[in-house]
Amino acid sequence: MDMSTPPNAQPQGIALVEQWLALARSGQWPLPQVMEAASRLQQAGAADAAVLLYENWVAATASPLSYVACFNWGAILGEQRRHAEAEAVYRRALAQSPNFAQARLNLGHQLEHQGREEEALAEWRSVYEDENPEGLGTEPLSLRLHAFNNAARLLETAKRYDESEALMRRSLELDPRQGDVAQHYVHIRQKQCAWPVYQTVGEVTHNHLLMSTSLLGMLDESDDPALQLLTAQRFVLEKVAKVTEPPLHRGRKREGKIKIGYLSGDLHMHAVGLLSVELYELHDKDKFEVHAFSWSREDGTPLRARIRAAMDHYHPLHGVSDRRAAEMIAEAGIDVLVDLQGLTSGARPGILAWRGAPVQAGYLGLPATSALPGEDWIIADRYVMPPESLPYHTEKPIYLPHCYQVSDRKRVAHPAPSRAEAGLPETGFVFCAFNNNHKMSEPVWRCWMRVLRQVPGSVLWLLADNPFAQANLTRVAAEEGVAPERLVFAPRAQPADYLARFQLADLFLDTFPYNAGTTASDCLWMGTPILTRSGKTYISRMAGSLLTAVGLPDLITTTIEEYEQRAVQIGNQPARVASYKRYLAEHGRASPLFDIPAIVRDLEREFERLALEARAKA
Repeated sequence: MDMSTPPNAQPQGIALVEQWLALARSGQWPLPQVMEAASRLQQAGAADAAVLLYENWVAATASPLSYVACFNWGAILGEQRRHAEAEAVYRRALAQSPNFAQARLNLGHQLEHQGREEEALAEWRSVYEDENPEGLGTEPLSLRLHAFNNAARLLETAKRYDESEALMRRSLELDPRQGDVAQHYVHIRQKQCAWPVYQTVGEVTHNHLLMSTSLLGMLDESDDPALQLLTAQRFVLEKVAKVTEPPLHRGRKREGKIKIGYLSGDLHMHAVGLLSVELYELHDKDKFEVHAFSWSREDGTPLRARIRAAMDHYHPLHGVSDRRAAEMIAEAGIDVLVDLQGLTSGARPGILAWRGAPVQAGYLGLPATSALPGEDWIIADRYVMPPESLPYHTEKPIYLPHCYQVSDRKRVAHPAPSRAEAGLPETGFVFCAFNNNHKMSEPVWRCWMRVLRQVPGSVLWLLADNPFAQANLTRVAAEEGVAPERLVFAPRAQPADYLARFQLADLFLDTFPYNAGTTASDCLWMGTPILTRSGKTYISRMAGSLLTAVGLPDLITTTIEEYEQRAVQIGNQPARVASYKRYLAEHGRASPLFDIPAIVRDLEREFERLALEARAKA
């Protein structure tokens, strides 16, 4: 057989590989045939052999195309996460062809994987600053956009938001059709409290920015349930693979204990993990078998250890395909699969599309409709999902009688610091707003400034998430006539220290339309009242649900005018705050909001009903 022309069949056997390696070492094998052989080896799962093929060919062959072979060699090494070796090979390609832009782009990725971010940024900068970079089979514009967008992504991860936004703007000016870049541009402005969020760029219109907004960004920006639904549907249409095969749970007999599966990448030190840990611990293990299907971080925290210990079975999904993950769920006989992420960062909605369980419900991670075809239910209460909101959800509600939200009664708080230790003035009313900066909207911020003006000596205690947001918030405060010393920015803290802070605050001011969720629970647990505004969407009614369950519905408002008036009234009546705090101290933790065993029993009753109905139909 003439081995200079690899056969059409998949390469099999050591003998064939040895013949190809001999050809590679001959110094006479044409590069296109090397590339075809290497591709076949990769398809057969023999990536190591493909690496060896290129390595031998480059060593033995004096060719002006060696830089192309090095590029392909480096790409395979990169896929194998052999980043230092890939770096060395890409550098060999660039030594032969210094203007080879694709190699420089990929070199940047290998440097990033090794934690050498500045070097990665430098490689990408050299490409995007070149108005006509050279590449093989790729337009210069595409190469520059790749460099712009990856540099912007890395800078955003490093919280260098101003530099990241500047590169996104340049990228959008070159190609205004980039929906993903427009999406990140909107959200990075939200993170910086850079208003207006929808600031147009070049030919990018306000409508294009609106239609490119992620669901998380839309939850920050709009209380229109129709807009939230459309945003979710667009994401699912564009990003979630369509599955037309029959559900994987079909044809499997389910009997014995009801099996509940929790699907999440947030079962560690994260808001979802903090809220849900006692739920897993309190499940009735005589009636229910609890599984986690997870790609969460092993962060070494006590919270992570508690979550792992509470599960009857823990199934890691790192590196597992969506279909295989759904098969694992089906093979485990899961009756009810609870998706704790929806469409949030790091979610894997594709798993739900394969329908590994007959009952699949969303909970906690996404307080909104997901529009996912694999998610039929959402856990709620009648406050967060009143009848008029149901047409804007693709999911049917699983109603809990008091409040949708579980939480953790074992959370530990340190003793309260002094006002001086917390950076607060010794006297004066303390409003606090510890929600993430991206939740802050311009109308609410300007409302807060009006409240400060009307409550003499008051201060607003905030989370110092990033210096860009702090600068923008301080600037707008000055426009509203509020001195910078009346804004107290607190650094992030460990959970026990963060909880302790609430004891120094008089009133928590909630954001709108993205209400506090976990933060509202922490606030009420620590005995501090929270003033909220409820709107038309699940997410804008979260804090109202908690206040109703804890017994303080008079702290719920429905318009910004009412919200402002109530904040001013409370701020000027310290006795009213004392009354709220006394009520929470005496009754808060005994209220339905924090009766976690009862909430778990309510959930289990609904899960059992749905599971038995599904078993009867199977």
